[in-house]
Amino acid sequence: MTAPVTAASGRNGTEPPVQLGRGAGSVQPVASLLGVIALGVVLVLSLDLVSAATALLLELALLPVLRIPVRTLLLRTSPVLVVVPLTGVSIALYGQPSGRVWFDFAFAHVTDGSLQLALATMLRVLAVGIPGIVLFVRSDVTDLADGLAQILRLPARFVLGALAAIRMMTLLGDDWRQLAMARRARGVADSGRLRRGLSMAFGLLVVALRRATTLAVAMESRGFGAPGRRTWARRVRFAGPEWAMCGVLLGIGAAAVLAAVAAGTWRA
Repeated sequence: MTAPVTAASGRNGTEPPVQLGRGAGSVQPVASLLGVIALGVVLVLSLDLVSAATALLLELALLPVLRIPVRTLLLRTSPVLVVVPLTGVSIALYGQPSGRVWFDFAFAHVTDGSLQLALATMLRVLAVGIPGIVLFVRSDVTDLADGLAQILRLPARFVLGALAAIRMMTLLGDDWRQLAMARRARGVADSGRLRRGLSMAFGLLVVALRRATTLAVAMESRGFGAPGRRTWARRVRFAGPEWAMCGVLLGIGAAAVLAAVAAGTWRA
């Protein structure tokens, strides 16, 4: 969260008081972001089964530490669980053929090599996608924005604009329901489902653009676009818990690489 002023100092020439963020007792989301990126980079260095399976097993073993309810975990990871089989099928059909041929039709070739590559890719997507989701289940987007601006030193205008956009996205569902009720009250929502959907989508776009314009003017009037060094209402720190989070994720990647090298399956 940022202070609504951009002056570098207060009236008496001193820095205005700051407060620690609400997540001061937990891990800064930026640490999780950096750790997941580093883990993803390590896992894409090779497309073998051993490294991906090792990383996934270590992550599943550490999941109970986060104490996330099973229902919440399944709901949050459902997009990854849906994408993984589709990814595996596409690679199995159109991956590089090698070994025994199981199915051959036109451009589709299912072989031992394509099946192995498909399985390795599926495990790798799970190994990168699961921590990329579960580590941000309890994270506050404002804490993440504070970390991006204060730790990674990203431009304040970009961070604040992205934060405002994410905050406003929660209103799209309410706007859609209000549009549906308004059309139903006028008697124009009883037929033509496709046409109604397209019309409502256009109306939702108009509402979103109007709200974005109003929000931009409000933020500009409060000094969010002014030049100079910006002050921050909450100070964030990259300390022991953050380094531990990055170390755990890098350790998972290192263990996966060592396991693949020891098994002789590492393919750079």
